[in-house]
Amino acid sequence: MPTRKPKVVITRKLPGIIETRMMELFDCCLNLDDHLMSRHELLHHMQSCEVLVPTVTDNIDNEMLEKAGDNLRLIASFGAGVDHINIEKALEKNIIITNTPDVLAEDTADMAMGLIIAVARRFNEGQKLITSQQWQGWGPTTMLGYRLHGKRLGIIGMGRIGTALAKRAIGFGLSIHYHNRNRLAIESEEKLNATYWSSLDQMLNHMDIISVNCPHTPATYHLLNARRLALIPSHAFIINTSRGEVIDEKALLKSLSRKEIFGAGLDVFEREPKIDPKLLKMPDVICLPHMGSSTYEGREDMGERVILNIKCYVDNHSIPDRVLVSMF
Repeated sequence: MPTRKPKVVITRKLPGIIETRMMELFDCCLNLDDHLMSRHELLHHMQSCEVLVPTVTDNIDNEMLEKAGDNLRLIASFGAGVDHINIEKALEKNIIITNTPDVLAEDTADMAMGLIIAVARRFNEGQKLITSQQWQGWGPTTMLGYRLHGKRLGIIGMGRIGTALAKRAIGFGLSIHYHNRNRLAIESEEKLNATYWSSLDQMLNHMDIISVNCPHTPATYHLLNARRLALIPSHAFIINTSRGEVIDEKALLKSLSRKEIFGAGLDVFEREPKIDPKLLKMPDVICLPHMGSSTYEGREDMGERVILNIKCYVDNHSIPDRVLVSMF
């Protein structure tokens, strides 16, 4: 008996090998020019398809889900985060939500480690000094940054990515500290030689580097607000490869402009793709276009997870990456 082919709408252009495989398996509608779908266009598809494959750029809120067609049974998100979907409303309408965990941790941890090195050693400023042709040659007190070995790294969110980052940081001689909703098992702490802080405030006050690796939820919105940013030592710096909303961007700008912290490495922003022009002008801030998971291998692995989730849904098998509870 031929396998049933549900109508699947993919909201952004995916790697060619993934789109080809999805066309073979499902009745697919592709986004060939990779344009960002308007609300009206997205809703039109949600009213006709059985499976929607959105990305973080698609805001699927309460109103969108309320107006979605009865035929929409699965939202197989291309990405690990699901803060762009109103999970509570989807579950209320018995719409299955899946994501693509596990496959992004290594790539995002690479990016976080790269930003740590780049900010500590002032790569951004050095590169601009060269391209502006203002470099006058080596000097014993010019372009001084910080040695990583022996410094304390405070990780906010010790999940898959935070743990992967910790493993990398150990190789650079960093001391691992973390704050998490739940403490790791003792065995896991011992493997990383990690120190747990139940109080985020206390951890911030004692760190040299802060890395944000927690998801964006109402509980983590502006987790690093003006009060908490003021706790961070002036020689310390912040790395964010998670979600921009976790940091109060206006408060961060003030801290940076007043030299209350050393710098920042940001791959995500509170209102992306819009970025405050003041951030772009700061020499001690590195800004990247949300590319933490942007590797050929990572994107293909994400696509394979989406395909697996859809196939398990079609075949009435247990869906591996099903989001079972609301994160909101």
